[in-house]
Amino acid sequence: MQLYELILEAHERLKKRIRRTELIHSHYYSEKLGAPLLFKCENLQRTGSFKIRGALNFMTAQSREALKHGVITASAGNHAQGVAFSADLLGVKASIYMPEITPPQKVQSTRDYGAEVVLTGRNFDEACQAALQAQHSTGALFVHPFDDPLVMAGQGTIALEILEDLPDLKNLIVPVGGGGLIAGIAAAVRVIAPHVRIIGVESMAAPSMSASFKAGKPCETPVSVTLADGIAVKRPGALTVPVIRGSVDEIVLVEEEEIAQAIVSLLEKTKLLVEGAGAVPLAAVLHDRIQGLSGKTVCLLSGGNIDVKTIALVVERGLLAAGRYLKLSIELDDLPGALATLSADIAATRANIFLINHDRRSKSLPLGRTDVSLELETRGYEHIREIVQELERKGYSLKVE
Repeated sequence: MQLYELILEAHERLKKRIRRTELIHSHYYSEKLGAPLLFKCENLQRTGSFKIRGALNFMTAQSREALKHGVITASAGNHAQGVAFSADLLGVKASIYMPEITPPQKVQSTRDYGAEVVLTGRNFDEACQAALQAQHSTGALFVHPFDDPLVMAGQGTIALEILEDLPDLKNLIVPVGGGGLIAGIAAAVRVIAPHVRIIGVESMAAPSMSASFKAGKPCETPVSVTLADGIAVKRPGALTVPVIRGSVDEIVLVEEEEIAQAIVSLLEKTKLLVEGAGAVPLAAVLHDRIQGLSGKTVCLLSGGNIDVKTIALVVERGLLAAGRYLKLSIELDDLPGALATLSADIAATRANIFLINHDRRSKSLPLGRTDVSLELETRGYEHIREIVQELERKGYSLKVE
């Protein structure tokens, strides 16, 4: 059966079990881009990501006999929750193998659905190897995160919803990891609206699909720690790569700072919370990674499962990258009023002191001197330059951290 036919079947199978997520038009980003920009909000999906579509489609297509020993899978988080939720819905046992670096929020959410979680391996690929070995001994049914026609078909139902809501779509920008999401989407789009430009986005820390796209076959690449942990895959799927090669127009890469800025920007401008993998489409748009965008464009926000600790780090990193946050250390004479004078001089630059630390006990300081560490809220890189220049003009010896 052709993948498109499987997608139509998946649509019928899933439509009463999942959320038809919103397609939201953004006035702010549309004005910034100079063309209509919309967000498909899979971050608002049940379990917090699109992954439930593929997992639930795969499992509901199986016989009870196939599921009698339960299911097993490997995941960096979102597929894990999709499988755990689906197993709970169907009343079958689920064992989930997750990398040791998986954010605690994703681990706990998976356990909350009743699944057994095994933390193993440094990345998804190592966790997947462990899950496959366990599958041979338990007889459980392995639910692949991306390299399966039924999983791809479940993810492809997103395209049906987008094209029904926005038939005059021109560009669709999709996160890429192992390729199940973009393969399913591309298979549907090429049948219904072949004129639509489909762009995949990867993190530079995990560029396996872009390498495979160029080579025409699955390629393995090193994976570094990335905010987009949900798409950090060392080797994409043997089934997904041919579909992507034949149906996707291009794959682009984004940097970690750009992902952080996109997460912060979405929070500020749209009040939407997304994880790193879900933010890569907007990161590509904001940082001109995609050339010649025109017409109605949809960024797929694939998931919103990000833990509070990561949010705090990402917000600080995003503000730093955008020139909205400045860290300084300044050496002062240890005299009454010196700190007050410094505060007044900073206030004159219209910067806001977010945090200040006054240390006169460091061994590296000469007697009679004190070190002041400052964190300032700023309005951008031009404002930062003005602050530094003004403080240096007034004779301060400073270091930008």
